[in-house]
Amino acid sequence: MTRVELRQLRYFVAVAEELNFGRAAERLLIAGPSLSQQIKALERDLGVRLFDRDRRSVSLTPSGAALLPHIRDLLERADDVRHRARRLCGSEPVLLGYVNWLPPDLTARTAAVARVHVDAWVGPSHTQASRVADGGLDLAVCWLRAGDLERHGLNCRLIGADRLHAVAAGDDTGEVPASDTAVLLGDDASWSSWNAYAGELAERTGARPVRVSDGGITGPAFFDHVRRSGRPVVNSPKGQTASLPPDLVRRPVVTPQPYWTWSLVWRRSEVRAAVLAVVEALGDGGDAGDFGVHGPDAWLPEDDPHRR
Repeated sequence: MTRVELRQLRYFVAVAEELNFGRAAERLLIAGPSLSQQIKALERDLGVRLFDRDRRSVSLTPSGAALLPHIRDLLERADDVRHRARRLCGSEPVLLGYVNWLPPDLTARTAAVARVHVDAWVGPSHTQASRVADGGLDLAVCWLRAGDLERHGLNCRLIGADRLHAVAAGDDTGEVPASDTAVLLGDDASWSSWNAYAGELAERTGARPVRVSDGGITGPAFFDHVRRSGRPVVNSPKGQTASLPPDLVRRPVVTPQPYWTWSLVWRRSEVRAAVLAVVEALGDGGDAGDFGVHGPDAWLPEDDPHRR
């Protein structure tokens, strides 16, 4: 029993309620094979078989049915302990950095567990991730790759995503294949994360990469690049502070649909209860579920930590 994790017990309850590994995996936002492996590990550690399963059906064994109410009770008591701990640590300040997006309900979701201070220094994703790793920030909302997590010793959770669109000249607002678009690449000092994303998007889809040196990834210079381009230009998740000019239109990008993920990141060595409570508060669901990034036509870079 010393190896059994609460996470595995939650997985068991989800499968017991759904009696379908696919539906339970979707509900838990994890991959099906991973869920199956965790259930097998739980059965091994408990020393009993919890489910009878074949290709067509899943059912609780007598042992699984007998344990289910006790495991539910244990999880309820664990949740109560967590909520009590959140209330105890609510007075600790937590410093949160970001790039240009934060959950709109950030305050509502964190007010009960900690005093979250949003850092005034807005920096690019790679900078904010480094600041978390170095201890300058407790948490950050940014984009990063699985390799970045390993290099900096960070954990992450998906808390938002942007489906990217293209901006084009003319009046055609219809869908445009990714292969018919262009993507702008800026200087690496400011646009390292976007360049990595856009470069792979171009390589994988046939979009045309265009290197610019005027900072025109956003702002009025971006619109000038769109006017000069013979293709619709993919808009970066940094967004535009200026309104779309009347001679330009937005067009959905398809085949595939590119998504930019927003991760909440924190140090793997983090032990402060207030920081971990904010992670739980911001990582607990959200109405959008997986935010569309696991749809049939969705595209994420190969090393995106949320790619299945």
